[in-house]
Amino acid sequence: MLPEVMRAGRADLYSIFRTRAQDCADRVAVEDGSKSWTYGELRDRVDRLAAVFLARGVAPGDRIAILSRNRSEYLEVELAAAGIGAIVACLNWRLASDELRHCNDLVEPKLAVVEQGFMAAYRDISDTPCLEIGAELEAAIAKAEADPRTGTLVDDPEAGLTILYTSGTTGLPKGALISHRAHIARSMAFAAQLALDPGDGFIAWAPMFHMASTDHTLATILRGGTVIMVDGLQPSIINEALSRHKIGWFVMMPGAFDAFIAERRANPLPLKGIKVCGAMADLVPPHQIAELTELLDAPYLNSFGATETGLPPGTAGLIAPGVVPKTLSKRVSAFCEVRLVDPDDRVVPDGAPGEMAVRGPTLFSGYWNADDTNAKDFRNGFFHMGDLFRRNPDGTIDFVDRAKYLIKTGGENVYPAEIERVLLAHPSVVDAAVVRAFDVKWGESPVAFVACVEGGPDADELMGLCREMLAGYKRPREFRFIAFEDFPRSTSGKVQRHLLEAQLAD
Repeated sequence: MLPEVMRAGRADLYSIFRTRAQDCADRVAVEDGSKSWTYGELRDRVDRLAAVFLARGVAPGDRIAILSRNRSEYLEVELAAAGIGAIVACLNWRLASDELRHCNDLVEPKLAVVEQGFMAAYRDISDTPCLEIGAELEAAIAKAEADPRTGTLVDDPEAGLTILYTSGTTGLPKGALISHRAHIARSMAFAAQLALDPGDGFIAWAPMFHMASTDHTLATILRGGTVIMVDGLQPSIINEALSRHKIGWFVMMPGAFDAFIAERRANPLPLKGIKVCGAMADLVPPHQIAELTELLDAPYLNSFGATETGLPPGTAGLIAPGVVPKTLSKRVSAFCEVRLVDPDDRVVPDGAPGEMAVRGPTLFSGYWNADDTNAKDFRNGFFHMGDLFRRNPDGTIDFVDRAKYLIKTGGENVYPAEIERVLLAHPSVVDAAVVRAFDVKWGESPVAFVACVEGGPDADELMGLCREMLAGYKRPREFRFIAFEDFPRSTSGKVQRHLLEAQLAD
């Protein structure tokens, strides 16, 4: 048993939510289409749902799987689980049946909360007892009474709260366990690093099984802002919400820019105000960054983060509205420690590529049921991300690439992201991905998949651009032109290179 003086520093997420609900009882907490809940109403529903979970035998540490599109009930499940010490496994409804079964079986849920439209798919892969979102869930909440145990069952902020699955770009997804401590720290880091006000809202249009929406939905609720739930990328609904709500961070991901920019140009509704927009600048054509920020009159977040780390370690850099960035150098977040290391974990000198190793309070608690992977990735007290960066003399860092994407051609190291940045700088290129291909002479060679606007550049023009900007061994052996929508993507909008490489192999 911890001394009382030590226990006082061990707050959990539900307790902070409960305090916020008391302070902001009449403020709108969540808006979901035509319905909305105040903080007082949300807490009442959360406490009743927690009682439903307890009555169905859910105990601290048990997993509750959720398979649902974005809706207010998703947030209620996460908050109710927080109140009783359960862990919510956020299943990806886009997965094929075998992948979904893997993610579900990995965590062995005690109970599943499933949207009606996904119930048949879930029944096909699991016999876990289910609670169906809709009439069944509403009846259960209405009949339940708050259980006094809610809010008393979590005594350690290191207890798990959510499991978010990695995108599985090279294999089956891994389940990243995120604790109460990490979610609270992410909320604090977001607010401090992005200068968010307590009442700033958040539009949760990216899937709630993705860190961007779950992290920032919970963070917004802990601050006292309004969460606007949107079921996926619906540009007109998002644009209208921007006209009614003051937004802290407006998420915009690779693959979503064209549709939203087109809507914004067609319907330039007055904006309530946006503190910062965008993410993952390295994956976006620079001219699209300038176009989006000009339309929203908001700076672009030159971020770098992951499910495992939250938005840190790179949240300190902003790109001014309307500016085509010439460099994407990032500043390390204020609330984490970063090292760039070689394969032997020695810190590399400035200018040399090194793997990013991170530690700090926003970090996750390891992959579920993956001891070997955790031992490797958490060596020497740091989490090793598998991403290569170079440190500049002024302390900023430049993204090089994922270590596993390295192309070895004739003994030289080629990083696909370096080539992609050159291609994306062309104003008529809307996306580009460089992958490795077998080469009889050099072992491996880069091949570029490119999507352009109508009437855009041909292979000769792009090769001319590469000749100006890249050494000979870095130039793509071949350009393959495909439609923008034909790029295979993960849930975060990242291109799944292994699928493009498989096309080349075929």
